[in-house]
Amino acid sequence: MACTSCSTSDGGAPKGCKNNGTCGTDSCNKLTVFDWLSNMSLPNGEAPFDCVEVRFKNGRKEFYRNTEKLTLSIGDVVATEASPGHDVGIVTLTGELVKIQMKKKGVNHNSAEIPKIYRKASQKDIDIWSDSRDKEEPMKVKARELAIAHKLEMKISDIEFQGDGSKVTFYYTANDRVDFRLLIKDYAREFSVRIEMKQVGFRQEASRLGGIGSCGRELCCSTWLTDFRSVNTSAARYQQLSLNPQKLAGQCGKLKCCLNYELDTYMDALKDFPDFETKLKTEKGDAICQKQDIFKGLMWFAYTDNFANWHVLNIEQVKEIIAENKQNKKVSSLEDFAVETVAEPEKDFNNAMGQESLTRFDQPRKSKNRNKNRNRNKAKATNAAPNAAPKEGGQKPQNQTRAKGERSDAKPQGKKPVIIKKNENKK
Repeated sequence: MACTSCSTSDGGAPKGCKNNGTCGTDSCNKLTVFDWLSNMSLPNGEAPFDCVEVRFKNGRKEFYRNTEKLTLSIGDVVATEASPGHDVGIVTLTGELVKIQMKKKGVNHNSAEIPKIYRKASQKDIDIWSDSRDKEEPMKVKARELAIAHKLEMKISDIEFQGDGSKVTFYYTANDRVDFRLLIKDYAREFSVRIEMKQVGFRQEASRLGGIGSCGRELCCSTWLTDFRSVNTSAARYQQLSLNPQKLAGQCGKLKCCLNYELDTYMDALKDFPDFETKLKTEKGDAICQKQDIFKGLMWFAYTDNFANWHVLNIEQVKEIIAENKQNKKVSSLEDFAVETVAEPEKDFNNAMGQESLTRFDQPRKSKNRNKNRNRNKAKATNAAPNAAPKEGGQKPQNQTRAKGERSDAKPQGKKPVIIKKNENKK
């Protein structure tokens, strides 16, 4: 669904969107709804739906009524009603799908409180809007410095200018109630603009800023998730997850929303299981459940006097033992009902090609010093050969030393071998 500006380049790397949130096709933005009714025409005499969906900064969407009967399409920049002045946004959805989205969000399309669209944005409106967007980052840095100077336990997470530049909204997060009356006065004196403070939750902050989750994908709250259901630690217990806050918490610091995705499946599977706290009474003693496999239908029990030895039982066998216990009868032992576990055959693998070696692809290093010494010895041997030749009719002098590394039995080229005798009398 991406537009042509996001296609891959010649080298295979993605170009990336250079529109900075003002894409004309609106196909790269988060929480986008595909208009699958765009190619269908309305019946004769049927008027198009008079409400449209408009997107603002960071995926904030609102519904507006098209009272002027403007011809609007997805990607048009419009000036909408605001208090005070007007705001500038991008149309993201038109037609009958807007009615379905309003019903999903609980907005009555017949209400008179729905704001209206003034006009399509002119070039002057777009210039003022873009200039205001450029001021947001440096203003956010200065706003955080002022909040720290007042020693307030709050965090300015984001700033959003109104389209006409007459008002700016500061989004902040805080654990407790914050008295920021003096802070607003400093903001108004520093920025010379109308100030509005809006507190958001930690989940809403993560959805506005976005990020990458532990799964390696974009955060669900910033891409498609719009309703934030409460997540409890019981959801992790039902799914038999380790209660580790570092693993269960998301970037917002709260429990991950994805813990609720498969919770219904686990709850349906647990309906056939006996209670985890059930005790089985046998002649050898009472047994307590230690572990259970939800999808295989297995439960592990251990005697109270021997917790190290576990016995695997099917849930049908467990229910049978529970029925016997309700009649005040004890079974002989858990071993009579235990499931026989078949040991997996060991894989016999012969390392014939050295595939288990971690260094099998590493090439052996060649000794550079050995090659240098070999070449040096050859050069010395060739230089010493003419000097070592005996004179005519004489023998090689006794004090003549041979080249380093030269063998005593080496045969010089074209001459008889010279034998050097050691002086046995010399000590």
